[in-house]
Amino acid sequence: MEYNVEKIRRDFPGLDRSFYGHPMVYLDNTATSQTPRQVVEEIERLYYNHKANVHRGVSSISQEATDRQEATRRRVAEWIGAGSVEEVIFTRGTTESINLVAASFGQRFKEGDEIILTVMEHHSNIVPWQLLAMRTGIRLRVVPLGSDNSTLDFESYRLLFNDRTVMASFCHVSNVLGTVNPVSEMIAIAHSHGVPVLVDGAQAVPHMKVDVTALDADFYVFSSHKMYGPTGIGVLYGKRDLLESMPPYQGGGEMISSVSFGGTTWADLPFKFEAGTPDFIGIAALHRAIDYIDSIGYDAIYRHEKELLDYAVDGMKGIEGMRIFGNSPHKSAVISFLIGNAHHYDTGMLLDKLGIEVRTGHHCAQPLMRALGIEGTVRASLAMYNTKEEIDMFLLALRRIAPMLA
Repeated sequence: MEYNVEKIRRDFPGLDRSFYGHPMVYLDNTATSQTPRQVVEEIERLYYNHKANVHRGVSSISQEATDRQEATRRRVAEWIGAGSVEEVIFTRGTTESINLVAASFGQRFKEGDEIILTVMEHHSNIVPWQLLAMRTGIRLRVVPLGSDNSTLDFESYRLLFNDRTVMASFCHVSNVLGTVNPVSEMIAIAHSHGVPVLVDGAQAVPHMKVDVTALDADFYVFSSHKMYGPTGIGVLYGKRDLLESMPPYQGGGEMISSVSFGGTTWADLPFKFEAGTPDFIGIAALHRAIDYIDSIGYDAIYRHEKELLDYAVDGMKGIEGMRIFGNSPHKSAVISFLIGNAHHYDTGMLLDKLGIEVRTGHHCAQPLMRALGIEGTVRASLAMYNTKEEIDMFLLALRRIAPMLA
């Protein structure tokens, strides 16, 4: 079936804006994607017709809301290949999911234990472990970049494991370089040493099919807002035996079985980790975002984004002073770049004046920037609804501003 990008774009009214007299070209999808009308309309419908607190309610409307939330949990479990619905925990996003694991699973770690991270990590997969290190005295070990400055030094990763290693945590896809890491192999190496693994899938799930069981990931985390869904919703997948062994992350309503001033017992999974009233509207609407992605198909999305990525990179290479960071053969639809020695902020501001919406800065990956010897980059990131015509406008804008920045 032919990929009908114009039909897809009609589902995203937010793409029809203009800035400074130029049609908007939205290339900030790695930070957050736009949302299709099907998801927004579902949110509106739920707020108007099905808004009642979930669980424990005997009223029909409460039961309706509960059924919708739990239907999404079943949908997510099936979508990512989880073994059971109890292995799917709803959070506020990737960041909270990682913090939950660090704070709860991390209670078993002690001074002298080591956790392996990589230089590619987003701050949300660094700082929670640093906070744990401050409390416990664990040590963080970091996998460096390889000689190509685009992929990880795989041999260094192998050699970091020793009898003190208790955890490995790394991204599936780099939010700066676009590099798709060989997570299946990395997990297998960790497991050969008896070490559990958390995978940050925030940049993978919008672009590729993920099967957590096939990967054998112990924990896998991602966010709704990067995959065309509502903001403020995230998912933590964890193997059931690990989740059952972990203490609660937060206390309050919903996560208990029984409470007295003499002591409290916890609810069963997954509710043990879902204290308080969840964003049950957003969770239910996430179901529609998943349905939308499946209606297009990951294979079709990949082919379209890959074609745009190759076209954009080929065009950028001919621009004087262009420096592209991240040239892995296994790469997602992300282009980080600088024009000569021009500051990334200046480049981004000039592009904005021409309607090109990109992101500038360190992208919450300052250790990676230091490894690359730079302060930050301009980042253009693609999604299923971007077009070749938009890439042409992006390239034309780059050619126009490059002489100004020389």
